[in-house]
Amino acid sequence: MKSRLAKFIADCGVASRRGAEDLIKSGVVSVNGVVVDTPVFFVDDGDVVCVSGKEIKKEDGIKLYMFHKPINTMTTTKDPDGRTTIYDVIDDKYKNLKYIGRLDFKTTGLLLLTNNGELARQMSLPKNHIKRTYVATVNGFTERGLNIARNGVVVDGVKYRPMDITVVDKNKLRVTVTEGKKNEIRIVLKHVGAPVVGLHRVSYGNIELGNLKVGKILELDKKTIDLILKNL
Repeated sequence: MKSRLAKFIADCGVASRRGAEDLIKSGVVSVNGVVVDTPVFFVDDGDVVCVSGKEIKKEDGIKLYMFHKPINTMTTTKDPDGRTTIYDVIDDKYKNLKYIGRLDFKTTGLLLLTNNGELARQMSLPKNHIKRTYVATVNGFTERGLNIARNGVVVDGVKYRPMDITVVDKNKLRVTVTEGKKNEIRIVLKHVGAPVVGLHRVSYGNIELGNLKVGKILELDKKTIDLILKNL
């Protein structure tokens, strides 16, 4: 069965669909020894597809992992400022995996990794309303301020969706968001008088970090993956 070249590349875990299109346009993708520079191209399982001279193949099904991201690591493949990235921390056998969404340099906790570029893209899209839950350590708060965040707020011209916020104790809040805008929890809580001094993600959709140790990776079972695919 034929599929678009960009989809084939994404299904091999090389890049997201959009990233695959960029690779094609840059001229580093070949099919059966011939360079292809247009995304409007179809391949089947009998074709030999290479990226930068290396043959790529589809994995045996979608794989999904949860990773306990340490503090002071960048969610990127390479940081221009030379800071430590998640790929400096994880074992070599996982370095071809794609991250799903991002956690900023100081944020710790659950980060999902996959071999499937399209799954990574779908699970990151705001339109899919996938819940992400964090424990935020804050330097004070008021119920009035939290209620502003609970109802949605505009900060510096950017609109943020309502947040589900539960008070854990005098300096900890449990915050659930569905949008995934960059630094949204830090920005919104600071705006409502609850500046964040520590942020830790504990769940993403139906996946919970649990007791996974810092820096460790755990592969998730097929049942969990199937449930995610069903709900996308």
